[in-house]
Amino acid sequence: MTSTPNAEPVPHAHTPAPAALQGEIVLARYRLGRRLGAGGMGVVYLARDEHLERDVAVKRIALEHDRDGRGEREAIAAARLSHPGIVALYEAGRDDAALYLVSELVRGRTLAQLLRDGELSDREVLRIGVTLCDALEHAHARGVIHRDVKPSNVICPDEPQEGGGVAKLTDFGIARMADGDVLTRTGDIMGTLAYMAPEQARGERLEGSADVYALGVVLYECLAGVNPVRAGNPAATARRVGMRLPALGRVRRDLPAGLCRAIDAAVLPEPAARTGLPVLRAALTAAAAEVSDVTGPIAAGEDPTGIAVRAQTAATRVRRSPAARRERRRLAPYPDVPDEVAYRRPDPLPPRRVRGRGRGEREQQPYDPAPAAAEPAGGRRLLARLAAAAGAAALAAGALAWLGPEPPLQAFAGAGAAGATVLLLPRLGWLVMVAVLLAWLAVAAPGIALLVAVAAVPVPFLLPRRGTAWSAPALAALLGTLSLAGAWPALAGQARRWPARAALGALGAWWLALAETLTSTQLVAGPGPGVLPRGSWEASALDAGRDAVWPLLSGGALALAAVWALAAVLLPLLVRGRSAALDLVGAAGWAATLAAATQAVSQSLLLPAPRGLVAGAVCAGAAAVAARAVRGRA
Repeated sequence: MTSTPNAEPVPHAHTPAPAALQGEIVLARYRLGRRLGAGGMGVVYLARDEHLERDVAVKRIALEHDRDGRGEREAIAAARLSHPGIVALYEAGRDDAALYLVSELVRGRTLAQLLRDGELSDREVLRIGVTLCDALEHAHARGVIHRDVKPSNVICPDEPQEGGGVAKLTDFGIARMADGDVLTRTGDIMGTLAYMAPEQARGERLEGSADVYALGVVLYECLAGVNPVRAGNPAATARRVGMRLPALGRVRRDLPAGLCRAIDAAVLPEPAARTGLPVLRAALTAAAAEVSDVTGPIAAGEDPTGIAVRAQTAATRVRRSPAARRERRRLAPYPDVPDEVAYRRPDPLPPRRVRGRGRGEREQQPYDPAPAAAEPAGGRRLLARLAAAAGAAALAAGALAWLGPEPPLQAFAGAGAAGATVLLLPRLGWLVMVAVLLAWLAVAAPGIALLVAVAAVPVPFLLPRRGTAWSAPALAALLGTLSLAGAWPALAGQARRWPARAALGALGAWWLALAETLTSTQLVAGPGPGVLPRGSWEASALDAGRDAVWPLLSGGALALAAVWALAAVLLPLLVRGRSAALDLVGAAGWAATLAAATQAVSQSLLLPAPRGLVAGAVCAGAAAVAARAVRGRA
């Protein structure tokens, strides 16, 4: 996965900078490194602060490209701000050739890249929206209006704790977006006009409501999968600016009504009618617990409930009444807009009627002005680390107690040390634990050390960013001792992204096969054909490779791993949390297919009948339905 620190998303706006700049020291302390990206008027470099010995991002703006003083305005605006949701400016200065803006280096990707790759869930979108609301409110309180809020100006750190938030707003250099220089630059117009407030396009004096409009369009695009303003060319996009947007609830009918109304109110053409940042933030926070946390792209033109609704078509339907044409002429930034591109004014959604306890029916407002308590991300990370520490401690205790003679530590002491290390440093601690076990086993039982190595080595490569889950595949072996190993793919299927689901499903099957080889016990299908008992190879790594590992690789363990990986990937597509009846049917079909595929693999490899196949399938289906009911809709 490629990181884009402080990237600016218009690489064609400038020709590449000369290589001679790399290694040059600017402002007497910053040594320029590789180029990170280029914007409309500057080039961003990775640089090293020679005084404080830290990496920074340096934007170099050639003086001939900054005749209107935009770079200095960016420095002045950013210097007023200090917020976890805004990229911090450290220093600004100039020499005879250029202006330099030195800011913090944020390692991550832009919101535009995450949207393009389909790596955001609805819940993550709302949390990013809450952070941006806070950042813009901070800026407005200090007299700074961003004027260019769009996905390419939002950086999402790879490690949120680095910057104190899940998103960071950058690029405060746009003072006016209606000047001819910007609007006539090919490539910049599409990314700007698609998020531009109508009053900004008309060149009027701007207030903070212009940023609210842009943020509303960003959230609309993230949740609907399409920007309702962007068209096929700059002229068509310009004609759409200022039109009434279709209601978000008509494109995503599965979203909470209060959330949809809040975003619809943020993108109203009239600045005075738009909702404020505190109210928008409250709606985002209140809906965060109700929306899906399953990652994946939203297909443009497809309603997740199964009703085909094309946002672009809905946004451009003709309403030919005289009143609609008068409204279009009043709101459109250009007087020559043809009638056939007028937006359809969506009918307002009425408040729902709900029955109160002992009070009859009452109207439920779309959102509560008081922010609801959102689930803290820090609490979830702590729970994940505690679970990882417990898993590592259990693995260390089991290895010290059963894998080799005369352990250097008592099982209890070793488990405590492993758990504490993983709690502090999940990935590094896990690797240290495995390295210590391998060093001990290489002397005491080289054959067993080889099996531990082939179990541990794939984990960091298949789950590189999920260190808290590196011990999780051991649960498959634990379930196998209870004759419920078939339930593991249902647990692996709860991971948010499909690569993690596939990795967990495959690793569980692989660790299960290795556990059967170590114990000569049938946990699912038993040791593969040609696998010799432990006593014949544990004293030699060469014998273990010939009599244990190779028979597993050639005897079907990988085939079972592939079946379980595919089952884990497909589970969220069949059990989506939208209908209890459909979930039961989908889970039952999924569990039956999993059991049949496992049975088929065992028969094709002449292995014994899988142990606990029916019980495991039943538990797998029940676990899938229960987990989706707890997590909500997919």
